[in-house]
Amino acid sequence: AGGFEHYTCTEHVTLGVNFHNMSKILKCSNNDDMFTMKYHTNSNRDLLTMLFEGRESVSDFELKLMDIDSEQLGIPDVDFSAIVTMSSAEFQRICRDLQTIGDTIVVSVDKMGIKFTVNGVTGNGNIMLMPTPDSSDTTKRVTLQCSEAVNLTFASRYLNFFTKATPLSDTVTLRMSAGIPLMVVYEITDIGALTFFLAPKIDEDE
Repeated sequence: AGGFEHYTCTEHVTLGVNFHNMSKILKCSNNDDMFTMKYHTNSNRDLLTMLFEGRESVSDFELKLMDIDSEQLGIPDVDFSAIVTMSSAEFQRICRDLQTIGDTIVVSVDKMGIKFTVNGVTGNGNIMLMPTPDSSDTTKRVTLQCSEAVNLTFASRYLNFFTKATPLSDTVTLRMSAGIPLMVVYEITDIGALTFFLAPKIDEDE
């Protein structure tokens, strides 16, 4: 709530928003407009009101909401075996570079560090990062907590989707446990966090 100039929420509510449609409406605003979103639970219409107030104009739009099963959006309560915080720009570079070699990336974490591995048609690659908690350079700092070694395989395509959040935060935190979806967290200063989840790939033999 502290991330807004004004914030009021009298009861818990889940809003299903189509981001593609929302982006169309946001393009109708000016950079210096005051932006307000409103939703009334006592309304029979599933609409989100979006208001843009500028110096010389006021625009309002209504966005139709989607029916989303809120139970599918729950965040798992897990004590992760490995937690790594690193430069978001470095994570983006690694995911981008490895995707050019293969479609899947193996992420391995132990007490020595975090390793990204790719095996593709054109070749193989490994990138290993050691913990550097005392580094004053945030672009090189890597912190690591590991109670148990973890080795999981993910689709590089989706990891690269996640890294589009890089401009929002200098760092990214990866939380991992065996058989549990990867949690990728971008902390947004004084506002909150953007969190992604990605299920690991499972070998057919398993």
